[in-house]
Amino acid sequence: MAEEKKIALKVNDKDNVATIFANGITDGTVVEVRDPRGNMEEITVIGDVPYGHKIALKPIHKGELIIKYGEEIGMASADIVKGEYVHVHNLESMRGRGDWEKGGRKE
Repeated sequence: MAEEKKIALKVNDKDNVATIFANGITDGTVVEVRDPRGNMEEITVIGDVPYGHKIALKPIHKGELIIKYGEEIGMASADIVKGEYVHVHNLESMRGRGDWEKGGRKE
């Protein structure tokens, strides 16, 4: 019996992360990233990623915006490599914070 594909979704062309829609994603798992245009790319995951969490679709440099569903959800607090788990350990949220402005930190 063939193994079930592990899926991640890229929802918007601007996205630099994809959301995992599979259980059991551990370090080294290959997921199939799909986008709305029907494109697919296999990416090897770095780290253990729970269902509904994010992986990087490309290298993201420290200070670069992280974009999910076409929206800026935070900034990379460290360099992130393609396939790496993106969460609170390497993403600093900008939502609900008074010390951030769109596009960067207030001075």
